[in-house]
Amino acid sequence: MRIRNIAVFGAAVLVGALAGSLVGPRPAEAVARELIELQHDVTSLLQGQKDLSTQVTQDHTVMKTLVEQSSDNVNKLSATMGSLQKSVQDVQANSGARLDTMSTQVQGLSDNLEEIKSRLGKLNQQLVDIQNSVQSLDAKISGGGTPAPAAGAASPAGSGSAKPIASAGSSPGSSVLPAGAPSADTLYSNGLRDITSGKYDLARSEFQDYLKFYADTDLASNAQFYLGEIAYSQKTYDVAVAEYEKVLTNYPKSFKLAPARLKKGMALIELGQKTAGVRELREVVKRYPGTEEDRRARAKLKELGVALTPTH
Repeated sequence: MRIRNIAVFGAAVLVGALAGSLVGPRPAEAVARELIELQHDVTSLLQGQKDLSTQVTQDHTVMKTLVEQSSDNVNKLSATMGSLQKSVQDVQANSGARLDTMSTQVQGLSDNLEEIKSRLGKLNQQLVDIQNSVQSLDAKISGGGTPAPAAGAASPAGSGSAKPIASAGSSPGSSVLPAGAPSADTLYSNGLRDITSGKYDLARSEFQDYLKFYADTDLASNAQFYLGEIAYSQKTYDVAVAEYEKVLTNYPKSFKLAPARLKKGMALIELGQKTAGVRELREVVKRYPGTEEDRRARAKLKELGVALTPTH
């Protein structure tokens, strides 16, 4: 528009000069000189128009190149963000699985420690019994009494061995073990080893055998709990719920009650039974405050956007 106005103005000036020359008589040399100057001005205007057009074309090309480069950068950034988001999602999924595995492993180590403490306590009791028996024999001998016969002398030590460690397989009231049946120690230790190494099918068989042969020992509730853990790890959540429920129902004094109720609630949520799952998590918060299970239950309820207590 500016260029066209300049061109129109130049033409108007030229026409005005020609008209002026026609209206009044002027010397021929003056008219010729003015015509040359006008032609020069018009030529300058046309050259300026050409230069301006060239500059506009160049600026347009530069702008187009910059826009294309910006568009390419935006596309690359978008692709990078998509890849990053997918990586974050993969890491979160893997982290969840790893946390479940680590939780199972930590519980296994804790159970090993509890088992060792139980054994040490029972061994200590056996040592006390043996020491008392030896002191009794020493008192009889020092008092001049007739030494007890061999069978009688063996009986105090035998009385100590008549109280074997509970985890070694002595389950009061249990049925007679079949020939070749593994000991409670062997079954439980192998089960813990296999579940922590991810050999779930083998661990399930070992814990089932433990419950079959040693159902009324101190560690029976642990074996039952680990059957639930195996089912949860294999994503058979309906089986996991049933196994955890057996811990809650059959072993009311087990120290696995809190983790069993927590994992039962999580398994119910995985099955889409959110209301029942939330109810179990709230029970964990209510019954076991300050525990690790309480912390995990609170975190899960927060993740679900659910209040810690039901609202009416």
